[in-house]
Amino acid sequence: MKRSFDDPSDGVPEAAPPGGGGRPAHGIAGWPGQGQRGADARPDSLPDGRPWPRLRIVTVSDGTEEGLADTLASVLAQGYPEARHDVLPPATLADGAFPDAGAADHVLILRAGDMLAPGALTALALEAALTGAAAVAGLRVLYDAAVTGLDAPSLDAGFEDDGDPQSGGEILFASSAFDGRPTRPAELWARLAAMGAPLVRIGRPVLLQRDSAAPEPIEGLSIVSLTGAGHRGGAGIAQRRLGEALRLSGHRVAQMALTDESPPAAAEWTDAFPGTEATIRQLGPDLVIAGNLHGATRSLDILGRLGATARTALVLHDLFPLTGRCAYPKGCTRIAVGCDAACPTPDEYPQLRRNRIPGLHVRKRSVLGAPGGPLLLANSRWTAERARDYAPPATRVAQIALAFPTGVFAPGDRAALRRRLGLPADDVLVMFSAVIVDAPDKGVADLVDALRRVARPGIGFVAVGRLDDPARLGLPNLHAPGPIGEEAELAAWYGACDLHVTASRLETLGQTPIEAGLCGTPTLAYRATGLTTAVIDGVTGRLVPEVPGALAAALDELVSDGAARRRLGAFARIALENRFSYAAASMSIEAALATSGILPRRTGRPRFAPEMLARFDLAADRHGGEGGTVDAPSPPLVRRLRQAKHALLGRNLPFWARRSLYLATRLRGALRRRGINA
Repeated sequence: MKRSFDDPSDGVPEAAPPGGGGRPAHGIAGWPGQGQRGADARPDSLPDGRPWPRLRIVTVSDGTEEGLADTLASVLAQGYPEARHDVLPPATLADGAFPDAGAADHVLILRAGDMLAPGALTALALEAALTGAAAVAGLRVLYDAAVTGLDAPSLDAGFEDDGDPQSGGEILFASSAFDGRPTRPAELWARLAAMGAPLVRIGRPVLLQRDSAAPEPIEGLSIVSLTGAGHRGGAGIAQRRLGEALRLSGHRVAQMALTDESPPAAAEWTDAFPGTEATIRQLGPDLVIAGNLHGATRSLDILGRLGATARTALVLHDLFPLTGRCAYPKGCTRIAVGCDAACPTPDEYPQLRRNRIPGLHVRKRSVLGAPGGPLLLANSRWTAERARDYAPPATRVAQIALAFPTGVFAPGDRAALRRRLGLPADDVLVMFSAVIVDAPDKGVADLVDALRRVARPGIGFVAVGRLDDPARLGLPNLHAPGPIGEEAELAAWYGACDLHVTASRLETLGQTPIEAGLCGTPTLAYRATGLTTAVIDGVTGRLVPEVPGALAAALDELVSDGAARRRLGAFARIALENRFSYAAASMSIEAALATSGILPRRTGRPRFAPEMLARFDLAADRHGGEGGTVDAPSPPLVRRLRQAKHALLGRNLPFWARRSLYLATRLRGALRRRGINA
């Protein structure tokens, strides 16, 4: 259990000395130049077939500014042929306005000496096309002898331009925003915000700007990230990444797990965690962000007690906080009138004896609906809607983006990856993945049926995750590497495949489609639950209706259409990095907390530590990713015992077996304590 707040720079690579190893001060090796990492491949047209927007980039210069050559080179290296770059004389500013946008769809004002980051124009233009925003802003990388920080315009207060009318080169404006008034980017952004025009921020660097001013310390918050069982598995991974994103935004984050005090086998009977609660009270955090508590308890009582002295938020990694016991109602109507002993699935995880379900549901609602109760943070639009449906009326709900390490989950050389992983060079490889691949809630029966229908020579399948008996799937040419706990290794498997597919209908978001898409591999999924946020239909993959045969038909179509797969994969990388990077997640959380009144708005630009750059693929020194994210592959004996248990008892544990495990755990604990005391 961590019992102190981490320094924002803890656990990330230190910046190398200026110029060391051939890395420039702005932290992007070889830039400006052609073919840089982070400048993702761009399809010839937009996802819906329209041409790419026409862009006009305006730089006012007398030709003597230091770094002007780099500015020009950074535009030329964008690989965006629909862009026109005009370098205009200073007299252009005499009347306080730039010339009309002309025939361009969008305008970007780029200061002489500043540089566009690799892939900036494509990232900005795609988001503008997908959202129809009046302006799209990305991250600005500030540097002097080395990177000093990253930031972005505020959606509320705009930003100060320090008297330079061209400051704001990280913003792409719709040409319709220019109405003859002064066109200083800072003023235009602020005016659009005041008008309520749609403004969008993407979470990736788009501008490199030299700034010799010493960076001011970021005034962050003290935050406790509280989980039930730590950071393994899907929800645990998501909670850890959110904590990392907040730390890289200048906040001090302490990670704590309830199972450090009470074992998972006791979760059904444990509601109090005095040691953990005492530690949190001693830390006195500004905020407690909890998530996935059912790994250690079946109640939300701890949040009710912590809420008496600290502001709290609860990430909805599933719907457990809203129900009597289940993670997903699955069409059950009991929740509408109050979960009760008629629950049809009391022995499914998270299990709870029938007679306790009504009382636990009432207690959860009491915590959620109390004055100052936790803010519910939903990771998709669907989850936010369910929270508003199921939570007490007074409950506050906000939607956020989850965080993904986009520098680790990034496209690679597919042929080289296949050689390294021992995969066939020329087969079309279809990947499916989950912590437990054959878990019924992942729609495994439906998935396997669709996969069998497309099975033929030249088609291969890759199953990543726990799968005790791969042969039972009956899939030819199946590669099953098992659970992969290293993020970088998992990214290699995603990148080596042509298509990712899931038949799950129960996801608050769906992390695997986003990880796959970041690696340039599109996803095929049902148009269901949070997957409608994780997969942008026709952009990062395909969504099909929940009708028999729809998944198999779409799978057969995509397996046969390599051009369509490559096009979707290219868009997936760009669009998902824009929306799910660490920076994007942090900005979404801070906006949610401020809008909900839990915390005051931070004035000025959202700012990030210099180490945030290492979380992007374009950085010269990238963070290598985390390990141990899922349990290691089970030994053969454990797999056989698990198969025998499934054959005798099914996948669920009856009450007597759960109670026996709990009592055995208590006995082991008592014996251990006696041994220590002796």
